[in-house]
Amino acid sequence: MSHLPEINPASQRYYSAALFAGFIGGNVASFVKWGTENPFPPRMADRAIPPAEMLHDFGFHVSNMIYHYSGHLVNWGVAGVHHLFSLFFAMLYCGLAEIFPRITLWQGVGFALVITVIFHGIALPVGGWAPPFWRLPMDEILSETFGHILWMWTIEVFRRDLRRRCIRKGARQKPAMN
Repeated sequence: MSHLPEINPASQRYYSAALFAGFIGGNVASFVKWGTENPFPPRMADRAIPPAEMLHDFGFHVSNMIYHYSGHLVNWGVAGVHHLFSLFFAMLYCGLAEIFPRITLWQGVGFALVITVIFHGIALPVGGWAPPFWRLPMDEILSETFGHILWMWTIEVFRRDLRRRCIRKGARQKPAMN
């Protein structure tokens, strides 16, 4: 019995379909993740926003990265970090799923939990952008976990559907070999 992860044969990998699905799913899922933050705010009201802190540490003037929409100030820098995060990890996930199908465990929930731990448990605290995981309020842990689960599940729905459609369309366009 092998303990190596299951690997798809190269002939069953469709990277262009995967990247397309990741791009579309990542865009939509970004809005899903933001949507979860309205009823379940991801941090205490008095704490800084991690993407804003990151941008500041990299030399960006976050207070200048705003636009007005419907009477509201929107920080496009913070929104952009979240959106690029979603696109990058959606495309990575979909690409990796072509090689390692087990990455889609529990319709992407397994990957979402790993991402939550890596970012909120390791990367943000190491960067000084958030407290260590054990010092986070339970509300924040639940909000981020729930948001990442819905985010990744949305990406998985797009991955599965668009991959199937792209492969079926590609098979119809190939001429028959005799």
